Amino acid sequence: MAEEKQKRVTDIGPPHYEKFLPPVIKENYGKWKYHEILKPGVMVHVSESGANLYTVRASSSRLLSIDKIRKYADLADKYCDGYLRFTSRNNVEFLLTDKSKIDPLIQDLQVLGHPVGGMGNSISNIVHTQGWVHCHSAATDASGIVKSVMDELIEYFTEMKLPSKIRIALACCLNMCGAVHCSDIAILGIHRRPPKVDKSRLKAMCEIPSVVASCPTAAIKPATYEGNPSVEVIEERCMFCANCYTVCPAMPLNDPLNDGVSIWVGGKVSNARSEPMFSKLAIPFIPNNPPRWPEVVGAVKNLVEVWAKNAKPYERMGEWINRIGWPRFFEMTGIPFQKEHIDDFKHAGLTFKRSVHLTY
Repeated sequence: MAEEKQKRVTDIGPPHYEKFLPPVIKENYGKWKYHEILKPGVMVHVSESGANLYTVRASSSRLLSIDKIRKYADLADKYCDGYLRFTSRNNVEFLLTDKSKIDPLIQDLQVLGHPVGGMGNSISNIVHTQGWVHCHSAATDASGIVKSVMDELIEYFTEMKLPSKIRIALACCLNMCGAVHCSDIAILGIHRRPPKVDKSRLKAMCEIPSVVASCPTAAIKPATYEGNPSVEVIEERCMFCANCYTVCPAMPLNDPLNDGVSIWVGGKVSNARSEPMFSKLAIPFIPNNPPRWPEVVGAVKNLVEVWAKNAKPYERMGEWINRIGWPRFFEMTGIPFQKEHIDDFKHAGLTFKRSVHLTY
């Protein structure tokens, strides 16, 4: 009876992932012996049965049009029996069993304007958030900065000439919907002024208890305005997170003059050679300068190239910084040390090393 229930098909939840696996993966599930990178953007997995699965990774935009998805589907039908996948960093990967189709596929991808690469000691695609195109609390654009940065660093995507892999991420506000807290280089949009309270509209648009409760630092307290219930902001407590604006449109936070970008470095997820690390502040503020953000692009390129020139083989950004020390990092990158680099947050102890992970 239990087996019967397990086999019963329902419409609750997503379809089982096995439904979308290529036949070669189903047939060799749990039997893969090893994998290796054949050339930039091309990998092979070899099975105990002798079967080979080739992966071709190409760059892709996070926001895709229907036409572009159809072009991907056409390439998958032509070369891969219809099978492809997207990575967590917005790369598109085509899964092949016929080695002779790899180069023709790469040529077709290049015609579409999608370079192949992002494997091994290289920069993978930049994972990013919504930005101005959609998000109500964005302090900067996402797609525009990512496009500008990768246009400048494309050689590090299509070639494997870096000391190690490097991951770049962008979040357009400090709520960090992206992976900026755990990437080698993080581009983070920041607000620098507290929300403006539109007291004449607040009563009609917002539930005051919800607004007060939305603030993680207790920077909002009830008040009155012309005899009507309202709120006020304690500016020194505000961390510019836009939680209040999320529940109350009468408290806008966006400010064209004071919104901008900060750069963080040294994060990583993996546990090889050292424990997982959070990124730390490198550049406190860079003004928004669309459409190409030259200051942000220059800052990221400088960090990548200083690290690439001085890091040891397989040494990630954070590991390199820990080896040379932060004073030397600021000296080598030319980044001035500022008061914002001092961690004076009231709960700063939570950011200090408390791990039991030991390295010998």
